[in-house]
Amino acid sequence: MKASVRAQMSQSLNLTPQLLQSIRLLQLTAPQLEMELRQALDRNPMLELDEGDEAGEVDAESPDASDEVAYEAAAWDELPDPQFMSGMSGGASMGDEDATARIAGGVSSDWRVRLLDELRLDWKPADLALAAWWLDRTADTGLLEGERDALTAEAAAELGADPSALEIVRLRLLHGMWTGLCAVDAAECLGAQLDRMPDCEALSTARSIVRDHLATLARHDSKALASAIGCSIDVADRAVALILSLEACPVPDAPSQGDDHIVPDVVVRKLGGTWRVSLNGRTLPKVRVSPHCEAGLSRAPGDVSALRGLLDEARWLVRGIAMRNDTLMRTTQVLVERQQAFLDQGEESIAPLTLREVADAIGMHESTVSRITTGKYIQTPRGTFELKRLFAVRLEGAEISGAAVKAIVKRLIDAEPPHAPLADETIAGLLARQGIRIARRTVAKYRDQLDIAPARARQRPVAMAAAR
Repeated sequence: MKASVRAQMSQSLNLTPQLLQSIRLLQLTAPQLEMELRQALDRNPMLELDEGDEAGEVDAESPDASDEVAYEAAAWDELPDPQFMSGMSGGASMGDEDATARIAGGVSSDWRVRLLDELRLDWKPADLALAAWWLDRTADTGLLEGERDALTAEAAAELGADPSALEIVRLRLLHGMWTGLCAVDAAECLGAQLDRMPDCEALSTARSIVRDHLATLARHDSKALASAIGCSIDVADRAVALILSLEACPVPDAPSQGDDHIVPDVVVRKLGGTWRVSLNGRTLPKVRVSPHCEAGLSRAPGDVSALRGLLDEARWLVRGIAMRNDTLMRTTQVLVERQQAFLDQGEESIAPLTLREVADAIGMHESTVSRITTGKYIQTPRGTFELKRLFAVRLEGAEISGAAVKAIVKRLIDAEPPHAPLADETIAGLLARQGIRIARRTVAKYRDQLDIAPARARQRPVAMAAAR
């Protein structure tokens, strides 16, 4: 065995405690930030409440949003993306851990991010990249948005991956912790869940129903179901009960965060024909470095290193809050500017908008925009909602967002004749007349997301419709 010495150069990013604090402040929600500030006031005598001005809304022209703050905000913009956000792409290894991933944060409202965050503990980076691709093509119902073979061919061309490797990853998701995810159809989703159940008398019958007789099951006709399978009605009923115990949608709800009340971080209103954005300063205590303590410390004799450490901590906290507010204000201004039509006219006018477009507009990275918009709420004349709602995915092949199309679908269904409801294919035809070409299954997907029943279930007799 031959021993050798090899020199190797590498780059690494070391995060200072101050920068880690700034990143954590960036992603705190309003209630979390209020608790953080009150705890800091209790433990640090160098901080005090700023009661010089009445707390209120801070406009975009506030002197707090200085050039110095904007310059220092770029410090966290140099950070790499967390690996689960990038799908483990770029050849990064598990050893190249993103230091920001060690910062405690809230649970994401996106189930895809939550699942990838769990899988990254055990899965290889290459498999995670393929899993992220499949999840991006999976609807909120847990089923694939398209034909499996077509999606596999698209992934093979886009990622350069072997089709068999893609199918293996899909099957791992299908039979993984959220059993039934990434299924081709409802039969495969339910079948995967049955495969994990303990053996019982009704299990084989339930598999047969799921595989070949879902349409008969939907009619709730036990006699026809038993006849089609060749079993007794009692056995068919037990199999049906077993199927009804399964999850129709394998995507679980986000875990509760404990405190469900909403505090808006920013307020937007229309004044003089212009949309104005302001920070909601009424919800947070305003803190500053105590000028008396700072002046007294400069003249204090002896060893005051401990007090100087508290003073530095207070300065960094005040500066970090200013950086957070500046980034939140700039991001919200861009969102409001790009979505003025939505604020004026409603859901049907929401424009396609991505994290990258906003990040380019404010000169920061996508990860910064993602952190500052997660868990932050905006109060508008149209209601209070999360900032992330102002982002919208562009509908493929069109200059309109999927959210806008969903709103149009809801309007068409709300205005349909009660005795002659619109079928999904008819709605797709009406949208095509407006230049929006989408498939019937896409209309069905939007209708399911709106919790609207199919046309047959919405139909009411003429006499009942007249009575209403």
